[in-house]
Amino acid sequence: MESQSALAKMGCLKFHFSQMGFRQRPQISLPSGKKIQALTVTCGLRDANKKPMWRSRVLSSEAIQAVHAMKLAKSSSKLEEVFQSRICRLLKADLLDTLTELRRQNELDLALKVFNFVRKEVWYKPDLSLHSDMILMLGKNKQIAMAEELFCELKKEGLDPDTRVYTEMIGVYLQVGMIDKAMMTYETMKVSGCTPHKLTFTILIRNLENAGEEELVAAVRRDCIQYVEFPKKFLEEVYQKHRKAEVDLV
Repeated sequence: MESQSALAKMGCLKFHFSQMGFRQRPQISLPSGKKIQALTVTCGLRDANKKPMWRSRVLSSEAIQAVHAMKLAKSSSKLEEVFQSRICRLLKADLLDTLTELRRQNELDLALKVFNFVRKEVWYKPDLSLHSDMILMLGKNKQIAMAEELFCELKKEGLDPDTRVYTEMIGVYLQVGMIDKAMMTYETMKVSGCTPHKLTFTILIRNLENAGEEELVAAVRRDCIQYVEFPKKFLEEVYQKHRKAEVDLV
């Protein structure tokens, strides 16, 4: 788990929690004396209602060439040349497609560079979907501090985190076994007025089960009664996929 000093540098997440009245931990606390092991998690609200900035489409030749050129650049100077000769000339749709393709190929450094370039374009408008995709990518690469920083930057861009953003951050923490922070983020989501999605509960239940956190699993399952339509059926589906047979809502 990252030290408190590292989190203090970020400031933002800690500030949000303190503003909501959290002292040490949220309402659901992590049982003491337990070792947390790194977990594997799949996250992201793929069926979120909010439409992204662009629609999926076939990559143009310009976008394909831009991706290839960036991957072939073996030095900072060569990469800068690619940005000056190719990236700067891309249309909006091609630039966003280039970023999508870099994320698909898990080219983290290049994707971050293009992402920052996009945010400086005159046509750019802050977009939660774009930020969520980048947080997801950072989580997959276990770049926790960078994901936290991007989460904090939402406020600076005039955005409030939605259910998907919170879910992605929960997934980021679970990727590295930071259960305490995952639960803090979950509690903050609820306090902020964002309704947990079925995928939020699926991610939490499966990963908390894997970590042996029975008390936390029971608390999250009880929340399903409040937030999920037909909670018993939902939990049965979660446990069937997780090779569990019985579900008890109490």
